[in-house]
Amino acid sequence: MMKKMRKAQTMVEYIIIVSLIAISLIAVFTYLSRAIGRKAAGAAEKLSTQEGESAKAAVEDISEDSIKDLGED
Repeated sequence: MMKKMRKAQTMVEYIIIVSLIAISLIAVFTYLSRAIGRKAAGAAEKLSTQEGESAKAAVEDISEDSIKDLGED
């Protein structure tokens, strides 16, 4: 009986660790999405001013809600 309870406890610990890692990754990607977008827009602006300006406008439209909604299609 104790061995079975220990196995269940270990499984719960793994689930908690995996969920914490997933939440952390979501937070990091949300934070970095604007920064990465700005860098890409800057690079596009060096190649073409018009395209760079439209890319910068698109980056500014990025919000946390739009990132959360990516998987809901």
